[in-house]
Amino acid sequence: MTTLLTLQNTSVKFGAQTALAPCSLTIAKGERVALLGANGSGKSTLLRLLHGQQKPSTGERISHTDAGQIQRQVMVFQQPHMLRLSALWNVTLALWFAGKSWASAKSNAREALSSMGFEDIMHRNARAMSVGQRQRLALVRAWTLAPDILFLDEPTASLDPKARRDVEALIQRFADNGCTLVFASHNLGQAKRLATRVIYLEQGKLLVDLPTKEFFNKELPNEAALFLQGERV
Repeated sequence: MTTLLTLQNTSVKFGAQTALAPCSLTIAKGERVALLGANGSGKSTLLRLLHGQQKPSTGERISHTDAGQIQRQVMVFQQPHMLRLSALWNVTLALWFAGKSWASAKSNAREALSSMGFEDIMHRNARAMSVGQRQRLALVRAWTLAPDILFLDEPTASLDPKARRDVEALIQRFADNGCTLVFASHNLGQAKRLATRVIYLEQGKLLVDLPTKEFFNKELPNEAALFLQGERV
């Protein structure tokens, strides 16, 4: 498999506090990686490190190129930022800033929004939308940028079941289109549905790294087993 990202003995410290202990891993093209762990386990830190938003304190983060092509990466946060503009303009501006002409950006934005269920509300102010709608809008905006890797931080936290299903359906479209996914989540069902690989973190340490089926079916270290039983949140 084609390697997209590599961490080599990489750690993150904030002052004297170690947020992420030294770890080494690779992310390959087409993988769907779930980062699991209790609050404060280091999931978000690892996610930001892989994205390149967080600089390592030690070790190295390597982004591999394919025939000289720079990887296109997008990160969707738990509370994505929206401009005080319509859904259409939020997506159009993202494309324009990415280098498309204004006419092309607006046309592509309108097409993407229509194809993903926003046809009737694309002119509504994005900040007036529900939490689930804003999360879906952030995914549509990401979709138009055609990322090679999509990073997601708790993409369905605090959403009701229907909104969660809608968001997961959009995430699945990225995977079906060949996009590599790396997402942090507390939702075990979501990891089972979307991930091909699970990385479990405990107090900043990468404790388990297994294919999804093995993670949910084989014997695990005690900390991970307790997490699966709902004893660690």
